[in-house]
Amino acid sequence: MTWSDVRGMLRGAETPLFWVGAFAVASALLWLLYRLLSGFRVWVLGNGQLISPRLGKWAVVTGATDGIGKSYAEELARRGFAMVLISRSQHKLDDVARSLEDQFGVETKTIAVDFGKTNIYPSIEAGLSGLEIGVLVNNVGVSYPYPEYYLHIPDLDNFITNMINVNMTSVCQMTRLVLPRMAERSKGVILNISSASGMYPVPLLTIYSATKAFVDFFSRGLQEEYRRQGIVIQSVLPFFVATKMTRIRKPTLDKPTPERYVAAELNTVGLQSQTNGYFPHAVMGWVTTKLVPIGIVIFLGARMNRLQRTGYLHRRKLREQKNGTGLKTD
Repeated sequence: MTWSDVRGMLRGAETPLFWVGAFAVASALLWLLYRLLSGFRVWVLGNGQLISPRLGKWAVVTGATDGIGKSYAEELARRGFAMVLISRSQHKLDDVARSLEDQFGVETKTIAVDFGKTNIYPSIEAGLSGLEIGVLVNNVGVSYPYPEYYLHIPDLDNFITNMINVNMTSVCQMTRLVLPRMAERSKGVILNISSASGMYPVPLLTIYSATKAFVDFFSRGLQEEYRRQGIVIQSVLPFFVATKMTRIRKPTLDKPTPERYVAAELNTVGLQSQTNGYFPHAVMGWVTTKLVPIGIVIFLGARMNRLQRTGYLHRRKLREQKNGTGLKTD
């Protein structure tokens, strides 16, 4: 084959290659345009009108006395829902209920239970009997007191049981109690609060991360089962929010107040079955799941948690030494 033959073959391939390249570029531009328009629809226009008492008179929030759960209760009450607040402390429940009644003039009902136990659901079922429930927020959850290696977790047996009961069993059981009546009326919203820790394994928070991955999978599977019946079931995966659980006291752009987070998240309901709920968190979610290899994300998460563990144990040792010195002095 001579060089002139090669050039002839290349000239013959120019037109097909041009159209293949043009198609690839056009496809990429259309995909980018679609993503931009979808992002604009979710994060700018939102869907804030969906969550209203037209779904049902009552909204139910678990873990409703602090942090994100309390902010959901306040925002839903502001939108006119009568509120069922479920948490462990009756005193805190009474305080939140009184505040909602005074601020928003809504009817409230409280149920005090410990989600770490499994014999609580008959009493919850009795408390919800006869209520037209439009929204359920499965928010209650527990995490580690500090990052720790699996076998070094104090009282590991009870720790496992409690975390599974609070983070996983509560979501399944509360959904079992509320979903049938939503399905009968062909409308309702269930928001299951997972965590960005459920998007990939997080070493030294391994059990917590795994329970939140369960919540995410449970929510997305159930959404596909019931979306044709008019039910919205959303998996919510926040990164850090300035709450008591995260021990973040000063909010920032990427660590918002729970009020700011909830207001943003509710605008995504009906638009995303899986959401980070807040635009900066969505960017972080895209970077950590699409841009950065999963092995690097796991490595960096382990490194960060090892440092936090070391700092926590060092501070605890200093406190113990100080208390010991104080006792000897006394």
